[in-house]
Amino acid sequence: MSIVREPRSIARNFLARPQQEGLGAVVRRSIGRFELRYFDPFIVLDEFSVSAPAGFPDHPHRGFETVTYMLQGAVTHEDFDGHKGTIKAGDLQWMTAGRGVVHSEMPATEGIQKGLQLWINLSSKNKMIQPRYQEISSANIGEATKDGVKVRVIAGEALGIKSTIHTKTPTIYLDFTLKPGSQIQQPIPKSYNSFVYILEGEGIFGQDSRTNSPISSHNLLLLSGFGDGLVAWNKGTKILRFILVGGEPLGEPIAQLGPFVMNTQEEIDQTIEDFENYTNGFEKARYWRSQARVELGY
Repeated sequence: MSIVREPRSIARNFLARPQQEGLGAVVRRSIGRFELRYFDPFIVLDEFSVSAPAGFPDHPHRGFETVTYMLQGAVTHEDFDGHKGTIKAGDLQWMTAGRGVVHSEMPATEGIQKGLQLWINLSSKNKMIQPRYQEISSANIGEATKDGVKVRVIAGEALGIKSTIHTKTPTIYLDFTLKPGSQIQQPIPKSYNSFVYILEGEGIFGQDSRTNSPISSHNLLLLSGFGDGLVAWNKGTKILRFILVGGEPLGEPIAQLGPFVMNTQEEIDQTIEDFENYTNGFEKARYWRSQARVELGY
């Protein structure tokens, strides 16, 4: 495995508690909450759980990317430009909202649908680019297994596997599963901000497995800015699963109003005007209603 010479320590730790979002959905928000409004370049991280008829009906975005990674069940995505599809368990959708998208994300099957959604900021030069989708089915996400560790490479590289995703903001996004008794050493570019979010089980993260205590699921671990990688151990009796995400900080001013993320308040004001008047990227929103919205009758 890769050698990490200077493991990053845990700088801060947050437990993501359930809250209501959208139309009856439940999310555990770890980035984008009042204690952590922004972790450059990351705007929001939600672990969501939703059952029909709840969901995320028609809503806009501008100025960033949304990364949806399904863990259980499926959601149907539909936007005002006619793009439509179903994101199933293990699938990935990397949506660059750019100058503007209006879309809906609703349960595609019965029962509980679970997943992660990450918002990644775009630099000022990329905020008004044309929207774009990169979608990869579960079967086509690169995987590697070694010494009790499995990794799914969503963005970046791990264990010799490279993702095909092109990231406007340089990003790594890795889904690790560690069997009991295993450990990993994963390099992180020194300039990146990075974090771990634990999905299942409990693990030890940081510099010393002898002194650090295990941390359990639904915890966000912000890693320090010093060091060249992550070291993690599973010393428990159950599977440990977590994501490791890192990104190049943009170092730019940020102005946000809900799903609009720009650099200045003036740009936010312009975005609201564009959205309300169906201009400058939102033209197709004037007469569009998602199928889910039509069926729900509102």
